[in-house]
Amino acid sequence: MPRERGQKVVATNRKARHDYTIEDTYEAGIVLTGTEVKSLREGRASLVDGYAFIDGGEMWLDSVHIPEYTEGTWNNHAPRRKRKLLLHKQEIVKISHKTKEGGYTLVPLSIYFSEGRAKVEIAVAKGKREYDKRQALRERQDKREAARAIATRRNLGD
Repeated sequence: MPRERGQKVVATNRKARHDYTIEDTYEAGIVLTGTEVKSLREGRASLVDGYAFIDGGEMWLDSVHIPEYTEGTWNNHAPRRKRKLLLHKQEIVKISHKTKEGGYTLVPLSIYFSEGRAKVEIAVAKGKREYDKRQALRERQDKREAARAIATRRNLGD
């Protein structure tokens, strides 16, 4: 079977961009079992409660739900187990310095297949306050209304 080319997105965490201000993003490989890979290939995963942390110089992904593979037998995986992330040592050190500054957390943004290998996009993020969220929504709405006004003005001019 030939390797697939390009990217196939399995799951995204859309709420993360609403709840956090994204500072940096990193692409990391994930250490998975066979049934986890098969379940991901079916497009089944949830990043809702997921987070990453550094322990002993290694990065881990926790609380990401990859449901059991339906065709799996007794050797099926646990859906919410801790999974090791594969990053370069320099990247892990850089990320750990950033998170130790305070107020920063590691949030998974998406799980996808790149060149046939499972990857996760991790973000170093800072939590938004409630008024920041409202302000972001207001700015987006203002931009949308301005674009709509320009479009109607342009259509009237024709």
